Amino acid sequence: MHKKKRKIAIISSTRADFGLLRPVIDELNKFDIESKLIVTGTHLSKNFGLNREEIISQGYSIDFEIPLPMDFTDNRKQLFGDAFNGFSLLFTENSFDLLVVLGDRFEILSASLAAFLSDIPIAHISGGDVTTGAKDDAFRHCITKLSYLHFSSTEEARTRIIQLGESPDRVFFVGGLGAENIEKISLVTPDELSRRFDFDFNQRFLLVTYHPETLGGNFEKDVDALLSALGSVNIPVLFTKANADEGGIFINEKIANYCNSRPSSILVDSLGTINYLSAMKCCLAVVGNSSSGIVEAPSFRVPVVNIGNRQKGRIQGENTINCKPVFEDIKKSINLAVS
Repeated sequence: MHKKKRKIAIISSTRADFGLLRPVIDELNKFDIESKLIVTGTHLSKNFGLNREEIISQGYSIDFEIPLPMDFTDNRKQLFGDAFNGFSLLFTENSFDLLVVLGDRFEILSASLAAFLSDIPIAHISGGDVTTGAKDDAFRHCITKLSYLHFSSTEEARTRIIQLGESPDRVFFVGGLGAENIEKISLVTPDELSRRFDFDFNQRFLLVTYHPETLGGNFEKDVDALLSALGSVNIPVLFTKANADEGGIFINEKIANYCNSRPSSILVDSLGTINYLSAMKCCLAVVGNSSSGIVEAPSFRVPVVNIGNRQKGRIQGENTINCKPVFEDIKKSINLAVS
């Protein structure tokens, strides 16, 4: 009598988390288990690059899709409800022995809550981190409390998970997936990037991603300060779009207007994991408030200008320059980064 294979589901909602989950998926596929990939969020949004196509092009099969109306709204209350309903139905119609999730997005929280109510054990990667400038900080801790297994990126994060009441024998310090991913991925050359996108990757340029600060920030004022500072330093900019947080659509519209008046700069929906990391390797500096500047840029020894409080609390490398979201501070920090 054949033993039934364990069925493990992995959820990805953004380009960023899929890039980090790739080595996990590859390792799981080496075992005699049945792994299922579930995608949601910006992977299925035209406005955010429709990243599902990149996933498929890299040889991965998508088993389930939970679409959300991100092309029409950035109201996270509505999107959370839609995601919860979608995952609840999926977990009612399909049984899983384990759900693997990463990070702190609201889509991941909705999936984790639906799985918890469906009695599906959850393995959470990158819990215990701190980002005090974003609601994601609370989401991350909520996911921790819903999860059974925990895989932290730092010893400090492991300690924090245990302080939240989780049993130490189920909390494992495994290190950051970003650095591991960079070691395993074959990056592309600036010439190849230039052929793929309408941009010269051999020139001096800044790689910029700016998300809304969802706790205490003023994204309308902050993005104006950023764009004014970028215009004053007069360096070509490769922008990737803000995420689907409330205010993301506004920020993307402001950046699009900036690029329309400056032919040397472009905005792309999504570069994809390989292209993004390759661009990071050859840029002058990473600017904005994306976690990629904190997690991945140190592996390339690329300077990072980290703006505002969105990533406040994360352990940072010596390559990071922190600044306030005001014109003079951002301009001064960019000039320091590229000097």
